[in-house]
Amino acid sequence: MPHSNHWIVPSLNLLASILLLISFAMLSRRRTQRLITLFAWQGLVLFTSTCLVAYSSGQKEMYYSAGLTLMLKVIALPWILHRLIQRLGAQWDSELLVNIPTTMLVGLVLVIFAFGLAQPISRMATTITRNTIGIALAVIFLAFLMMITRRKAVTQVIGFLAMENGLFFAATSATYGMPMVIELGIALDLLVGFFILGIFFFQIREQFDSLDLSHLEALKEE
Repeated sequence: MPHSNHWIVPSLNLLASILLLISFAMLSRRRTQRLITLFAWQGLVLFTSTCLVAYSSGQKEMYYSAGLTLMLKVIALPWILHRLIQRLGAQWDSELLVNIPTTMLVGLVLVIFAFGLAQPISRMATTITRNTIGIALAVIFLAFLMMITRRKAVTQVIGFLAMENGLFFAATSATYGMPMVIELGIALDLLVGFFILGIFFFQIREQFDSLDLSHLEALKEE
């Protein structure tokens, strides 16, 4: 049975706001280790919000989604990323394609666009989290912006993972989440992809002594 949500809705709105603030913080950070820490905080916010949605809606399977989020996005992936950058010596990422003030300004424009885009979707949704769909889309756009403004491969992967966090939050906001089979498949794909990317990063470092993807573009031109 669904539970009373007189306190749950404000709590979910607060968590959504925190998720958006973390996304902006990720845009302004240069140090890769701090980006990983912020990604883990994103996972913790998703875990908490999913538990609240599961409690309010009475859908027990969402607790499994929350547990999967905790194990994968708060514990496993941040630990793998920390180990990876220590092995690669990529703790600092000072090379941005666009300066931080400009990036933040573009981020604000994307947030406004996301809220406008989400209005018709929010009106059609019937979940208690429908008002956070705009924030979920904004998190996706900000993660994509982080990907295209970074030159290092590791930080682009973190941006991709942050985008996946936004997609997960959007699914929870609009339809109370994805089926468990799909979530397990995504989790497996992420872990397999990380092993492949780890090998890819080491190959880039071995060939170019750097993780700057511009070297690959130069190689393509040759």
